[in-house]
Amino acid sequence: MISFKKKITITFFLFFLLFTQNSFSEDKNVLEILKVIQKDLKTLEKAVYSDSNSDSIVSSSTIEFDQNAEDVLTRHLLKLSEIEGQFKELTNKFESINFKLDKLSSRLSKVQADNQMRFQELEDTKELVLTPKESENKTLPGSSEPQDLGSISYKDTATNETTQQTQSVETTSTVVSEVVQTEEKILPNETPEKQYEFATSFLKVGDYNTAERAFREFVITNSDHELAGSAQYWYAETFRIRQLYTDAASAYLEGYQKYPKSNKAPINLLKLGVSLVQIGEKDQGCLMISGVKEQYPKANQSVLQKAKYEEKKFECKKDNT
Repeated sequence: MISFKKKITITFFLFFLLFTQNSFSEDKNVLEILKVIQKDLKTLEKAVYSDSNSDSIVSSSTIEFDQNAEDVLTRHLLKLSEIEGQFKELTNKFESINFKLDKLSSRLSKVQADNQMRFQELEDTKELVLTPKESENKTLPGSSEPQDLGSISYKDTATNETTQQTQSVETTSTVVSEVVQTEEKILPNETPEKQYEFATSFLKVGDYNTAERAFREFVITNSDHELAGSAQYWYAETFRIRQLYTDAASAYLEGYQKYPKSNKAPINLLKLGVSLVQIGEKDQGCLMISGVKEQYPKANQSVLQKAKYEEKKFECKKDNT
């Protein structure tokens, strides 16, 4: 505003000089010029005033907008911080639940694998039950006829001695055969196949005490039957499941001696070795486990793989070297 007034003053001063130099005859022209200048001055004053007001309005509105924007931004930041905390809490809960589910899944997998193995063994025994017509035309394991694995029958290996006498494996004198006392018979008066199925039914329901009696009675009553070797194996299994490893080792040994050509002979020898290790006879047990592949090279692959696993588990090869 000050610079503007100075300009006005200088302008008037110039016009004053002009006015004094010109003649008075020119008064009319000077007055007209002065009116025009006055009019322009008023216009300039209005423009300057409006500019100053607009600047103040803009600056005040800008300040107000900045304050509002800052408040909104602060509220959003607080909300985001709250959401972030909730997200972290949910993540921790999810990881905890996921860890528990992993542990539960691992336990279920182990139980399922164990049950599947036992059911598979039970299914294998069912396949051995043949009709009379089929048994007449088929050479059965354990008979005196030549087999794929040799010509040794149960009669060649039968013995009245109480100490172990194994084939191609060193003797284990610490395992003594069990002396069985006469008990009341529980098998039905049916065919051997029906009796075997009856004994197997106790395994399925978990009645191992009764299963022990039933399978032992079957072996005594039907010692010449093709299912006798399998019955002897399941008889030993009733002890192993109950963790009676000494009795189990004795029963497995009896099955190995009497039924070396039985369908269950490879797994019987493997379980004999494992039981011996568990009762403290590691050297003899490892010899039995290693003998599975040597004596039964054509055995089921699952049995051979299991034997290899047990060798590694008990460090049999390491001790032998």
